[in-house]
Amino acid sequence: MDDPVGGGGDVDPGQIGALVMCTAFRNPGLLAKMAAAADEVSGGRLILGLGAGWHEPEFEAFGYPFDHRVGRFEEALRVIAPLLRGEPVTLEGRWHTTHDAVLLPPPVRRIPILVAARGPRMLRLTAELADAWNVAWHGHPDERFATKLADMDAALAGAGRAPATLTRTSGIIVRDPDQRAAEDAPAAAFAGPVDELAVVLDEHAAAGIDHAIVWLEPKTPRSLDRLAEAVAIHRARRPADATIGAP
Repeated sequence: MDDPVGGGGDVDPGQIGALVMCTAFRNPGLLAKMAAAADEVSGGRLILGLGAGWHEPEFEAFGYPFDHRVGRFEEALRVIAPLLRGEPVTLEGRWHTTHDAVLLPPPVRRIPILVAARGPRMLRLTAELADAWNVAWHGHPDERFATKLADMDAALAGAGRAPATLTRTSGIIVRDPDQRAAEDAPAAAFAGPVDELAVVLDEHAAAGIDHAIVWLEPKTPRSLDRLAEAVAIHRARRPADATIGAP
């Protein structure tokens, strides 16, 4: 993860994580235990990004079932979330079963869970169980971006949860037009100059995004320097409490 996520805007730029771990690839109890161990050895720096998966050939290659992905994800999340909060879990599900399962030793802190979600069921689960949410991939915010934010607000309202309690992150693919991109680089990428990239960050912050998760293309020191320059411009003209976090 190129940028930290955390609650209340007070984050450590040294936080680590993945966008995102597919819950279908591991037993949920094992994944929770792995997360607790990673958080411990990293000094309490983990953000656990979780998703249902999407790339069917990857599932097929390793023999994982591709059906009912959201249903399987929901059961996994209902095991992982309480375990990481030090709670025992009993679940008689269609795909997962636990009986008074606990993590020993328990996590030393509440490990933040980030969910990448778009559909109604995934948004509902995010609103109910996650600490952070990712909306991706966008350059300048558009009508589609605004619709996703509104859908998340509706899900939070349905869960009886205050919007401010959910950290919002956005995924932005940034390509340097003066460098050769990899052959498999995403086609949908922001490829404007540094000053316009700073405007993109301004717009995301104004829309209520707390942190930008940036996919650089190509992944070179020059690309990172361009991002750092844009972040510096953005931060210089934004109030401290309205600035997107940066690497």
